[in-house]
Amino acid sequence: MGSHRRLAPSGFDRGASVAVTVLSITAAALGVVPALAAPHDDTRAEVDRLYEEAEKATEAYNRADERADALREQVGTAQDGIARRQERINTLREALGSLAGAQYRSGGLDPTLALLFADDPEDYLDKASVLDRISAHQADALRDLQRAMRDLAQDREEAAGKLSELNRSRKEVAAHRKSVERKLAKARRLLNSLPEAERAAYDRASRSGRTGMPGFGGAVPASDRAAAAVAAARSALGRPYVWGANGPGGFDCSGLMQWSYAQAGVAIPRTSQAQRYAGRQIPLSQAQPGDLVTYRGDASHVAMYMGNGQVIHAPYPGAPVRYDPVGMMPGATVTRV
Repeated sequence: MGSHRRLAPSGFDRGASVAVTVLSITAAALGVVPALAAPHDDTRAEVDRLYEEAEKATEAYNRADERADALREQVGTAQDGIARRQERINTLREALGSLAGAQYRSGGLDPTLALLFADDPEDYLDKASVLDRISAHQADALRDLQRAMRDLAQDREEAAGKLSELNRSRKEVAAHRKSVERKLAKARRLLNSLPEAERAAYDRASRSGRTGMPGFGGAVPASDRAAAAVAAARSALGRPYVWGANGPGGFDCSGLMQWSYAQAGVAIPRTSQAQRYAGRQIPLSQAQPGDLVTYRGDASHVAMYMGNGQVIHAPYPGAPVRYDPVGMMPGATVTRV
């Protein structure tokens, strides 16, 4: 969600400014204080601020969601390992049970073998004084069982820790989601509170970015993969901003960058903050098509440089994927993937 502060006033705004000036002069002559648009300007500024905060919360949501995905994978791997270890323990117990059965049939069960079926054979093995009462083969089998049970207990403990962390991460994701929804809902309410003409002016400003193909002044991508990412990003022009989405039907700012490079066969991180360090930092003056441009000190917005001073990005809710000038926001840093 890029900031939607306008780069230049639209024709509508210039007309509105003239109308307000004439109204002010007329009102002054009549001794009347007109209802100027300052409160509406404040409302629009507040909408801008809410959209910017929602974008930061969206990137926090993406970061937490990415962490939850990684934890889900780790928990799944741990659970698979537990199942394999449990299967090995069952196999060892069956083998030892067969051995005990054979001993029983050949002349009675050695009392020490009764401990094979205890939950914790380690207590038995720790008593070195009785080791001479079982064969070397039986002792090795017991040790194998002991190690397997110890490893299983460790795996279960690690899996429990990851599962607990996953639950915390899910709560964090939900909290960030609610934060985004609250900010966007408030922004929509504020926009709806504007008079129709003011809302139309804001909407016009919000969609002033180009969705057509600008001239790129002969600039060429830095690599074949950058060229493929540029082509993918262009194909997404006009698709809606959808917070938390990474395509193909809709995108948030970092989702568009990740999807575009994925079409080029390149995996980059999910969040704009991580994308800032997904390659080599270069000066803005050396930017080439396909380079990532992050904005603000916290890198909470990201776009792709397309050449001739233009970027492509998913700006914010209500504005489709579009072109805008590279200098649309402060704090631009450039990363070559």
